[in-house]
Amino acid sequence: MWLKPEEVLLKNALKLWVTQKSSCYFVLQRRRGHGEGGGRLTGRLVGALDAVLDSSARVAPFRILLQVPGSQVYSPIACGELLNGSDIYWAIATGATLEEINQHWDWLEQNLLHTLSVFDNKDDIASFVKGKVKALIAEETSSRLAEQEEEPEKFREALVKFEARFNFPEAEKLVTYYSCCCWKGRVPRQGWLYLSINHLCFYSFFLGKELKLVIPWVDIQKLERTANVFLTDTIRITTQNKERDFSTFLNLDEVFKIMEQLADVTLRRLLDNEVFDLDPDLQEPSQITKRDLEARAQNEFFRAFFRLPRKERLHAVVDCSLWTPFSRCHTVGRMFTSDSYICFASREDGCCNVVLPLREVVSIEKMEDTSLLPNPIIVSIRSKMAFQFIELKDRENLVEGLLVRLKQVHANHPVHYDSSPSDDDMTSPVFYSTSMCSDKFGDLEMVSSQSSEEREKDKSPLPHPEPLTAVFQQSGSQSPDSRLSREQIKISLWNDHFVEYGRTVCMFRTEKIRKLVAMGIPESLRGRLWLLFSDAVTDLASHPGYYGNLVEQSLGRCCLVTEEIERDLHRSLPEHPAFQNETGIAALRRVLTAYAHRNPKIGYCQSMNILTSVLLLYAKEEEAFWLLVAVCERMLPDYFNHRVIGAQVDQSVFEELIREHLPELAEHMNDLSALASISLSWFLTLFLSIMPLESAVNVVDCFFYDGIKAIFQLGLAVLEANAEELCGSKDDGQALMILSRFLDHIKNEDSPGPPIGSHHAFFSDDQEPYPVTDIADLIRDSYEKFGNQSVEQIEHLRCKHRIRVLQGHEDTTKQNVLRVVIPEVSILPEDLDELYDLFKRAHMMSCYWEHPKPMALRHDPSRPYAEQYRIDARQFAHLFQLVSPWTCGVHTEILAERTFRLLDDNMDQLMEFKAFVSCLDVMYNGEMNEKIKLLYRLHIPPALTENDRDSQSPLKNPLLSTSRPLVLGDTIDYQKQLKQMIKDLAKEKDKTEKELPKMSQREFIQFCKTLYSMFHEDPEENELYQAIATVTTLLLQIGEVGQRSSSSGSCSQECGEELQASAPSPEQDSVFAETGKTPQDPGAFPEAGEGDWTVSLEHILASLLTEQSLVNFFEKPLNIKSKLENAKLHQYSLKALEMSHPPQPELKLNNL
Repeated sequence: MWLKPEEVLLKNALKLWVTQKSSCYFVLQRRRGHGEGGGRLTGRLVGALDAVLDSSARVAPFRILLQVPGSQVYSPIACGELLNGSDIYWAIATGATLEEINQHWDWLEQNLLHTLSVFDNKDDIASFVKGKVKALIAEETSSRLAEQEEEPEKFREALVKFEARFNFPEAEKLVTYYSCCCWKGRVPRQGWLYLSINHLCFYSFFLGKELKLVIPWVDIQKLERTANVFLTDTIRITTQNKERDFSTFLNLDEVFKIMEQLADVTLRRLLDNEVFDLDPDLQEPSQITKRDLEARAQNEFFRAFFRLPRKERLHAVVDCSLWTPFSRCHTVGRMFTSDSYICFASREDGCCNVVLPLREVVSIEKMEDTSLLPNPIIVSIRSKMAFQFIELKDRENLVEGLLVRLKQVHANHPVHYDSSPSDDDMTSPVFYSTSMCSDKFGDLEMVSSQSSEEREKDKSPLPHPEPLTAVFQQSGSQSPDSRLSREQIKISLWNDHFVEYGRTVCMFRTEKIRKLVAMGIPESLRGRLWLLFSDAVTDLASHPGYYGNLVEQSLGRCCLVTEEIERDLHRSLPEHPAFQNETGIAALRRVLTAYAHRNPKIGYCQSMNILTSVLLLYAKEEEAFWLLVAVCERMLPDYFNHRVIGAQVDQSVFEELIREHLPELAEHMNDLSALASISLSWFLTLFLSIMPLESAVNVVDCFFYDGIKAIFQLGLAVLEANAEELCGSKDDGQALMILSRFLDHIKNEDSPGPPIGSHHAFFSDDQEPYPVTDIADLIRDSYEKFGNQSVEQIEHLRCKHRIRVLQGHEDTTKQNVLRVVIPEVSILPEDLDELYDLFKRAHMMSCYWEHPKPMALRHDPSRPYAEQYRIDARQFAHLFQLVSPWTCGVHTEILAERTFRLLDDNMDQLMEFKAFVSCLDVMYNGEMNEKIKLLYRLHIPPALTENDRDSQSPLKNPLLSTSRPLVLGDTIDYQKQLKQMIKDLAKEKDKTEKELPKMSQREFIQFCKTLYSMFHEDPEENELYQAIATVTTLLLQIGEVGQRSSSSGSCSQECGEELQASAPSPEQDSVFAETGKTPQDPGAFPEAGEGDWTVSLEHILASLLTEQSLVNFFEKPLNIKSKLENAKLHQYSLKALEMSHPPQPELKLNNL
């Protein structure tokens, strides 16, 4: 395998390599100890070193060095070290076997050896070899995926080992695996890293010791590349309590990208399901492959770079060259083809980008292949421009696919031509001015949202046909002639640019247009250029009538969203005349309401009103709607929702950029979250709410051209301009005042209109005049000093910080839940923390491996904190078995089912954390009467049902006979004791407490069975069994007394008085007399009387109190910590066992 040439300086402390063969320029070497049979001490030492460190030599024991005669520089081109000294070399290939390294050697001899002799300059030799190797690496990398798929046996072998070592359910699919080291302190453990759809796993077996690590992706709080004291490049995984370092990967870049994708997909799927929509290929997690993740990364980069809709799916990325007429040459770059677009990006960042919607394409043709124009194609568009691409690999298949998609696009979105197209599109009136509004776009004619007939029928107000600035001119003094002349100069510059680079969405986008945008777009061109740069113009043309229908459907409806919109309408640019008039307010209402109707997931969020009002100033109403769609759904993803996750992610990214670019400021302000909070409105409103409008629109110009990058760099420029004052600030309030005053004094000297009222008028009474900053200067500084951030870097930072933000929300949720629960229970806070983690993990495991109920029923971030995570009956049963102190053997699962039914108050088959903990608190810390009351409630409806599987036993009779006296020869004394106990309980009963229903005979039988199960394997088991036998007999007697009392019609007196009035003399007392019948005899308790047999909670509690061993059992202290430790160790294995042996469907008696 060829390696990327990289200069390395190594110390030649050991002779670790043996030369196998050499030539004038190359040396092939073998790692000492490899292939020697281990017979020599040196070989053994080197072999041991490789085994411990898992060095690249262990994976690739052969290498080739580049040796330039007369030079001290040697370059290993197949992995290795220097021949002598500690010189610098470039590694360019590796070989795991002698055959593989010989293939590289033969290639070098056949293709390079003779060529190198013609070079006079030794440095040129090294440069030439490195260039050739880089080309080979590129070719090898492109075919690596195909090679992996051609070797399924290796993956299948790894999958078998993964399943055997970690015992996950079948639904846990392995994505990929790597050999690496896991560092434990300063000691590396060589092993295998397995990346599955829900977990990161590591396995090592070294010197007889086995190490297993299982880290769920949802537990990862940081994923970063870092360095430790031994290695310069490692991957660090940070969870709540630990950090793990992994290193010595053959291709660390690839591993890190796969990890990042898996963590991002899993966290967003499980923690951010409010707005996150998975790609179609990732909808089924069990089907995710490494190729899918790499394709997703490419798709996300493609959509972010060209700012295209999320639904757009990338089909191919091809190296090519594009003819650029303005430079009179072919520009090297890459072509991207997707469902609805052909895009081009030059290899040199910012040199030239092109976006060609297939809707605009007329034809795609192959030209004759020549030596000057290899594999060319011509793409013609409707504005009479043609784009020539050459050097396209696999041109036939590429063009065939493009033609198929072109036909589909035209079939789905037919284009309406202007009846009298212009002869020269370059001079056609594409752009309107304030005095002329045209529906033409190039030679396209937009279909109006409503036909004239529909408009006559529609009683709702018509969408405003013009930008509001064309109707509402600012009152006050007229603009100076100098400003008007500067505006005319800008318009002239833009017109010259259109002639050379194109004027439609398909224009060549170069550094020149970025400079024009930074100067400020002329007001007469601003709205249409916003449409072009955001590609909202394609949405507008593709959806004729869509906006009009939305307006018709949404107006007049009253809901919470429309109420919020109405409240904010008059807060939207109130200083501008357009929004001091019902015309502007009505247009704003229609756009916001229509968008809320289009996208109910977002609905309406604050700051959307400010942004939309500015869009309406410079674009027609329908155009403003599609611009809002572009901003909310693709340019500022996840900004406008319940939790504004996207804005928080960008705040976190902004903090990192501050540390990188403004280290002195970051050092002074230890907590940058204050600056992030101050800057939140910068991102949410694109500086519109904190900067004078005539200046802020220039920022919006840059945003529509460069995306969020423009806001990041402008924010950095603002902080740099105020860095000295901010370093001297004493608190956050002072920092806020410094920044607010600076932003309020940013002016636009080129604005043709008069300034609009200040947003921060309270700063205008400063005794000393504050210096004014020109917005053009500030934007220019931002590009010059901070404009080097690429889209790829920003997307990587977003991915990195999204993990932290989502985990921050999880920590906040946890803290709020515990804050509510801690005062209400006696469980220690640290134990509650562990319980919450177990509860959440139970929820997550159900999401991992089961076909879940709709996620909205499971995890809903919009619900109250305590109800965001809920578990169903099966997950509760697992947790109950792990942490409940009431273990009843095989009866535990039945008791868990009853507990769940009792706690499920709203009967939605889901339970939140608070109810779960409240129940456990009674079991562990409750008084005896509270525990008995809980047990009692578990054996009456709704906990115990008619179809309860344990109550289907044919045994309907008492477990023990009531015919024997509890104390032989002393039945009279016991009867008096029983009557007195019932009277005392009746007096002490809390009258305000709702009385529990009495327990029937069938329910009492289940209650007794539970008690017997709870005593199993207790140290005092025999005493407890004897005591419960005594208590059960007593309660059966009480129930029979109540039954006889009921039948004699004396139900109106208290329970104790009933017993006294109905009890016969001892000689005649049939309850205490021997009947000669056994409990198994159905005749002992006739079925006809069973419905009247009852016993109350007071009876049961009083009877249990008579036995000290039972009192001791229920009052002994219980330790929850040992249960929690055991639960953490066995939660996964219990779930895996349950998944491997799914429960059989229950058979109901009436179906037999």
